[in-house]
Amino acid sequence: MIAKKSLQLSKCKKGDRLQIVFIPDGLQRSQLIRFGIIEGDIVHCLENLPGGTTVIQKNRQEIAIGYKFANKIIVTKI
Repeated sequence: MIAKKSLQLSKCKKGDRLQIVFIPDGLQRSQLIRFGIIEGDIVHCLENLPGGTTVIQKNRQEIAIGYKFANKIIVTKI
């Protein structure tokens, strides 16, 4: 179940600390799992670029996620 205070990853702001609530099935989900990012993980929003790309950080790893996919990932602010 998705909480009321949830939002799309594409809507996060620089500096937000987020918990991943939902990642849709598909190739991108597999790629995030390979990077060690799964539902329940805590990540930081490093940047939300003008073109729509969102850059997140988990531990010391930074990952850029395109707008279409970031729009499907649901997170909550911590």
